[in-house]
Amino acid sequence: MPIIEQSEYNFPPMMHRNRHISTIYAALFKKFDAPGYTREKKELSDGDFITIDFILNDPKKAVILCHGLEGDSRRTYNNSCAAYFQQQGFSVFAWNNRTCGGEMNRLPRLYHHGAVDDLDEVVQFVLEKGFDDVYLMGYSMGGVQLLNYLGWTKIDARIKAAVCISVPTHIATSAEVLKQGFNRVYLKNFTIDIKRKLKHKAAQFPDFINRDQIDKITSFDEVDQYFTAPLHGFASRDDYYQRVSPEFSLKDITTPVLIINSLDDPFLGERCYPRAISQDSAYVYLETPKYGGHCAFPLRNSMYSYAEKRAYEFFKSCKPAAVFKA
Repeated sequence: MPIIEQSEYNFPPMMHRNRHISTIYAALFKKFDAPGYTREKKELSDGDFITIDFILNDPKKAVILCHGLEGDSRRTYNNSCAAYFQQQGFSVFAWNNRTCGGEMNRLPRLYHHGAVDDLDEVVQFVLEKGFDDVYLMGYSMGGVQLLNYLGWTKIDARIKAAVCISVPTHIATSAEVLKQGFNRVYLKNFTIDIKRKLKHKAAQFPDFINRDQIDKITSFDEVDQYFTAPLHGFASRDDYYQRVSPEFSLKDITTPVLIINSLDDPFLGERCYPRAISQDSAYVYLETPKYGGHCAFPLRNSMYSYAEKRAYEFFKSCKPAAVFKA
């Protein structure tokens, strides 16, 4: 325990039993408008800033949404999730990592899988508003940040539970999988976006970032070896992968967290299914549906996905029913 052997997400529409169709549909073709957020620029302790979108509903309960690599607060999966939790009466906070959300940050630093200091600033921003119960939800890289946050940080008692969707718990394995077969299409799209941001940063800080190296990028190997690692205080790409992989922080988590990683996720390798750790933990739940793709999990005849509905049920199970009402 607590491995969830039988997922309720077993029979998606036939076309979505193909990992790539499911993933591409969710990323490119599914449409879900962002709710009517208020945006606030949050000044950070190091002189930089991030932006946070939020909707205030119930003054007692809130959910914080963490987006994936090269995503932002208004990606479709975030919008769907935000709308679902808003419907359940929650206040919703969706934050943007540095360089994300449409406004470039001030400092040379970008974002990375271990950026738990920025996530903590978001959590404190939310807690300062007086909520009794705060829940966390992360997609892909956002799930990595969330798991590391739970494992590395002293967690406030008002943080009740978390859910991570399509999360690469072992970063090196995920990076290798993305070099294989059709997965190279996803890798190419990621690297195009990352190179664009790095060129912007090179213009801002030519003494910190080598502009000539940017054009040589073909995979995460180069991104992480020449940019992510040195810009964020890691000795090398391998050091970065080792230190930010949640596989090594899961054992320290003492807040209930559910990881939902589909077995057909094209972004995940075998070490991204931490079965042994989950079996030994009282807090880390692992659910591995046969289907779901990456950050997809579409449902028949529903505008929502299985991810947000399952997250709501998990959060509900972590609180007495009498105090968990919409």
